[in-house]
Parts: sequence; structure tokens; C-alpha cells
Amino acid sequence: MNREDLLFCVRTLSLSRDAAGFAHLVRHIHPSDLIEAFEVLGTEEVLALLMTLDAPERAGLFAHFADARQDMLVRAMPREAVVQLFEHMPSDDRADLFNRLGEDAKQKLLPALAKVERDDILKLAAYPEGTVGSVTTSDYAYVSPQMTVAEALAHIRATAPDKETIYAVYVLDDGFALRGTVSLRDLVLAEENALIGQIMRRDPVFARAQWPRTQAAELIRHYDLLALPVVNGGEKMVGIVTVDDAMDIEKEQDATQLARFGGTASIGGPDLDMLASPFRQMFGVRVFWLMILTFFGMITSTFVAAQEELLSQAIVLAAFIAPIVDMGGNTGSQSATLVIRAMALGEVKLSWRDIFLVIRRELPVAAALGITIAALEAVLAYFSKGVGLDVLMVVGLSMLVCTALGGIIGALLPFAARRIGTDPATLSSPLITSVMDLIGVFIYFGFAYAFLGDLLRHAG
Repeated sequence: MNREDLLFCVRTLSLSRDAAGFAHLVRHIHPSDLIEAFEVLGTEEVLALLMTLDAPERAGLFAHFADARQDMLVRAMPREAVVQLFEHMPSDDRADLFNRLGEDAKQKLLPALAKVERDDILKLAAYPEGTVGSVTTSDYAYVSPQMTVAEALAHIRATAPDKETIYAVYVLDDGFALRGTVSLRDLVLAEENALIGQIMRRDPVFARAQWPRTQAAELIRHYDLLALPVVNGGEKMVGIVTVDDAMDIEKEQDATQLARFGGTASIGGPDLDMLASPFRQMFGVRVFWLMILTFFGMITSTFVAAQEELLSQAIVLAAFIAPIVDMGGNTGSQSATLVIRAMALGEVKLSWRDIFLVIRRELPVAAALGITIAALEAVLAYFSKGVGLDVLMVVGLSMLVCTALGGIIGALLPFAARRIGTDPATLSSPLITSVMDLIGVFIYFGFAYAFLGDLLRHAG
């Protein structure tokens, strides 16, 4: 079913309240496609359709909605339906939803849940946002090292419907400490009488619940895992982080770095959301960066204004200020982006070896870019403005130095950020551009005085 047909079908079902038709659609259309189609409906219309489903199907579909839409639906749901959601949602999703509830809603919800579910929610919800524990699900398959393969398979068959994944099975002792892992493939191929302790893989890769969640995503990517076990400070198994959770973490991390690199992320606070962030936050974060950039701009403009005497003698110099200083910022942004990407992929780290490696790699490229752009700028200046050799030298050399220096500074700034303990992405593109604007005018007028200083002496 294409997108247009799906949108038409969802609208029709919303008007007709056809429970059987909607249940059929839910079973045959991927939840992500359904959620996208629901964007044309209001909260009340979506809720009416959801309430036609049985509790497990409703919870499964609900878990795919964005946080903001989930919150609106929960506020409009009957209390009994909210309780059913928490009974059937994946453990990590319901812990996130629980943390977003108000205190009154939490106090009304908890007594209505079974003790096992209540304890699980409180345990996972206790981990601070941004930690591995905050994205951990307790819906994992586990067996005992004393079980035979036949007993383990029977145990997995009995518990599999409630688990998020069964392809990776975790071996826990009586105290729920992680002892090893065994894959479903290993279980299927092993002899039925073999003990799990004999076929399990010991010393598995794991994460600690208090680690940053990005560390879990890095481990999953590095070791090509479907799921990563998570343990607490007492070495007991807390749950798992799945590969789809890791993808969500990295997607969110990319969005955060993009916001910071664009100068639209707050320091030590939540990132901006175009639709959800309040006016006060949108204004406060953006004006902070613009005030910093204005400071750099004022220094730059003050310096340029001080060169009034030179500009009055060679007015054509004013025409080249913008393209020269802009080129340094553009080149610096390119270099910084490449280095930040390499850091994110683990290709370079904060070490002198990697710093010298980046400089050695970037220096010839920046020099070549500077020569090429300087030659192009000089040719264009000659044919478009007919300037003399002395002005061409000023323009060409300034463009060469600004371009090359911009590349080197842009490559080094992420390392400087890491050194002082700041996210490299916070060195936003506008900030790099403003710094290079300031440096660029110093370089430009330095060459101007070197080649055209005699104009001032004659004028004097």
C-alpha cells in the first residue's frame, strides 16, 4: 500500500470507527508507516482508533509514537487504558513514559500495577537521563549454567512472548550475575544433554548502567551485537540495550551535534526542538550564540573602521574584504566537520599522535586549497575590476593565507575542545566563521600595509 492509499485508508477508518478494519491494518502495515499516516489526525481521532484495539496491540503501536504525541494521548486516555499501556509496553519505553508523567499521575498509576511491573518501572526510571540504564530494557531471555540445552530451549519457548529479543540468551547464576552468553543458533545446534555452562561464551562484552548511553551504542557498533547486556554496580544483570536502541541513540547524537555545530544547542540543557521547545528557550539559546558572535563582529568592524585612511587611498580594497574573510571561515568549517566526524567514528582521539596525524594530513590539502582559491580570486579580480599588480598581490596572498590557516585552525579546534572537556560540536560553525573573520581582516590589512603602505606615506 503506497502512502496516499494509506492516508486515505486511515482517514476513512477514523470517520467510520471500523474496529475490525483498523485491527487488520495494524497487523499488516508496519507501525512506522502507520505512525506517519496518523500525522493527519488529531489526538482525539488517533485515540479513538487506538481504543478499538486490544491492550497488547494498542501498547505495541503506542510505543512507536513520538514522545510529544504519547504525552498528549496519555493525558486524554481513561485511567484503565493507561494502566494497560504500562502493563504491555516494552520496559524501557514505559520507564521513559513514566518519567515524563507528573507527580500526581505517577502516584495514581503505581498502586494499579502489579508489584513486579511496579518494581521494574521504578528501577529503570531511577537511572538518570543520558545513562545506559535509562535506555535499558528488562525484557531479555536468560538461562542458568546448570540447565541442559533441552531445558534451556523449553524455558525460552515458555518465556519468549514477553521478550524483546531471543537471539542472544544470557547466562545468569542464582544471584543474577552475568556469567556468559549463548546464541539461539548455538542452542539449536548443540546436543540436548549438553550443559549451558559448557557451551556458553564466557567474559561477554557488557556495559554498566551508569555509563553514558553513547558508550553502549559504540560497543554495539564495534562488536556488531544485536543486544548488549547491562550490569549494575553489584555486577547483577539489569537488562539489555538492543541494536535498534543504539541506532536511536546515534541518531539523536547526530541531531544534537548538528544543532550544536549550527549554534542552536544550549549549554548544559536540553536541545532545541523546532515544534516543542517554548519561546523562552528558543530565544534564550539562540540569543546567547548571537551575542557571542556580535562580540567578535564588533571587534572585527572596529578594526576595519580604523583602516579608514588606507581604504580612502585604495577604495578597491573594500570590495575584497568579505570574500577573503569568508573563505577562511568556510574552510575552517569544512575541516572541523571532518575532524568531528572522525572523532565520532573513533578514528582519531585526543593524543599528540593523532593531532600531528591530522595536521600532516590537513596541511598539504589546506595549502593546495589556498593556492587554488587565491589564483582563482586573483584572476577574477583582474578581469572584473582591472586592479593593478600590487592589489592583486594583496588579494591573492590574503586569500592563500586565510584559506590555508582556516583549514588548520578548523582541524585543531575540536582537539582543543576535547582538551578542555567540551563537546567538539559546541565549536559551532558560526563561531568558527566569526573567529576567522577577525583573523582574516588582520591578515588582509597586514598585506595591504606591506604592499600599499607607500600610499599613506605619499598622502601624508
